[in-house]
Amino acid sequence: MCLELTQIHHSFGRFKAGAAPRQVLDGINLRINPGDRIGITGESGVGKTTLGLILAGIKCPDHGKVLFSGTDLWAADTAGRKQINRKLQMVFQHPETTFDPRWTIHQSLSEPFRLNGIRPDSQTLAAQLTEVGIDLSVLKRLPSQLSGGELQRLAIARIMALNPAVVVLDEPTAMLDVLTQARIMSLLERIQKKTQVGYVLVSHDLSLIQGFCSHLFRLENGTLA
Repeated sequence: MCLELTQIHHSFGRFKAGAAPRQVLDGINLRINPGDRIGITGESGVGKTTLGLILAGIKCPDHGKVLFSGTDLWAADTAGRKQINRKLQMVFQHPETTFDPRWTIHQSLSEPFRLNGIRPDSQTLAAQLTEVGIDLSVLKRLPSQLSGGELQRLAIARIMALNPAVVVLDEPTAMLDVLTQARIMSLLERIQKKTQVGYVLVSHDLSLIQGFCSHLFRLENGTLA
C-alpha cells in the first residue's frame, strides 16, 4: 500500500470577499511507501501543516489527487473514504487538544474502536499502553492530570490502534523537553520496525528531520525541493 499526491494545489483566502487568494501549494507530487521516513521542512507559514492535513486525508486540496493504493480519496464514496481515512493518521504538535478534557484516558483510547464498530477489551487497551511505555493506572485519569510527553505517547497509541499505513507527524516533539523528544522518536522507530508504517515528519527542526528521516524535502514557493 502506498500514498501518492499528484499535482496538489491549494490556496488560502479563496472564499474571503475582497481578498486575493494566496497559493501555498503549487503542483505538489509526493509518494510514501511502507517503511518510508519522509521529512518536510520550511519556513513558518509556507504551508507545511496544510500539506500534512492533505496527506492525512483531513483537508481536501483545491486541485489534484490523493491516491491510496491507487484509489482517489476524494472521489471515493463515503464507505470507501472511511476505509482510506482509517489508514491515514496524524500526530499533532499539541496532544492536549486531541483529548476531550471531560473524558478519562480509558474513554479516549476506546474512541477509535467505537467509531469502527469495535468494543475493545481491557487486554487490548493494556497492550496499547504497554506499547508506548505507560502504566495502566492512567486509564482512570483525565488529560489534565498527565504530562505533555505522556499525552503524546497516548496520542500515538490511539492512532496506532487503527493499524495505519501512513502517519503524518506535525511537529510531534516541539512542545517537549529534549529527553522526552528522544523517547518519542525512539518509540516511533520501534513501532515502524514492527508495522512498516510510513512516516511523514513535518517540522522546522532540521536536525530532528535529518536524524530521523531518510528523505528530506523543503517546501518553498509552493513546491517541494
